[in-house]
Amino acid sequence: MDKIALSPRQRRIVELWEQHVALEFDEKNTEATIATMVPEAYVNHVPVMTGGRGHEELRRFYSTDFIPQMPPDTQMTMVSRTVGNDRLVDEMIFEFTHTIPMPWMLPGVQPTGKSVKVALVAIVSFEGDQLVHEHIYWDQASVLMQLGLIRPEGLPVFGEASALKVLHPHL
Repeated sequence: MDKIALSPRQRRIVELWEQHVALEFDEKNTEATIATMVPEAYVNHVPVMTGGRGHEELRRFYSTDFIPQMPPDTQMTMVSRTVGNDRLVDEMIFEFTHTIPMPWMLPGVQPTGKSVKVALVAIVSFEGDQLVHEHIYWDQASVLMQLGLIRPEGLPVFGEASALKVLHPHL
């Protein structure tokens, strides 16, 4: 990633986001994760409309559907980051093997044992020193194709290839 000078406010936003992500993925701490958010914060996983609004809904979401439902081999590869004064956008490649239920990404879908690699974008807004919202986007059709749940014939769906092209534009 290109290194550019960030303002003190932008550096603080990056610190807050990285703390929030570490609390989710590394420490797996629901209460500490929620403490990084304003009382009426919301999370929206746009392709499947999972998430929640407010601390109570988010507590349920993080503690049951998200934090404990992350496959053990989950990997995220950063592609790009854009930082403003009250918003951060991360573009990444999200990889996992579908070995456990993932109600946050695949509601109602039982584990398939198949691997997935998908481009994912997180748009995060901040107010003061807390998160206001997360809008998370990914190509659900490519996820479903990699899991064998939809057939790509006749559809403009490319599966893992779309994520690989983000990493390797020459493809």
